[in-house]
Amino acid sequence: QVQLVESGGGVVQAGDSLRLSCAASGRTASTYNMAWFRQAPGKEREFIGAMIWSSSNTYYADSVKGRFTISRDNAKNTLYLQMNSLKPEDTAIYYCALGTRWRWSTTIMEKGAYDYWGQGTHVTVSS
Repeated sequence: QVQLVESGGGVVQAGDSLRLSCAASGRTASTYNMAWFRQAPGKEREFIGAMIWSSSNTYYADSVKGRFTISRDNAKNTLYLQMNSLKPEDTAIYYCALGTRWRWSTTIMEKGAYDYWGQGTHVTVSS
């Protein structure tokens, strides 16, 4: 089992920056990939970005490319999401997710690629 705990959410103004953290514990040695998703009120949960654990390669949704950056701290078993130039449309609950294996029929942008999810952290961006 793996436990994921997000933190760092809050209320900020448009143009501000925020860094979210996702602390992983448990059987993290089996990590294949980790990702950030978000869900705004009344909308589907959407992919933001992901990191392939073995290579540290990262992938981002077009909506956040150039503004958001995923990084990790191996010693702390923590994944980060640095969010710059925040916009009101970035308001959502942000979730981290962890996948334990490659799935041939599922891309890393899909929820089905992940086995474990955190409880989410709220981000509100005011205009």
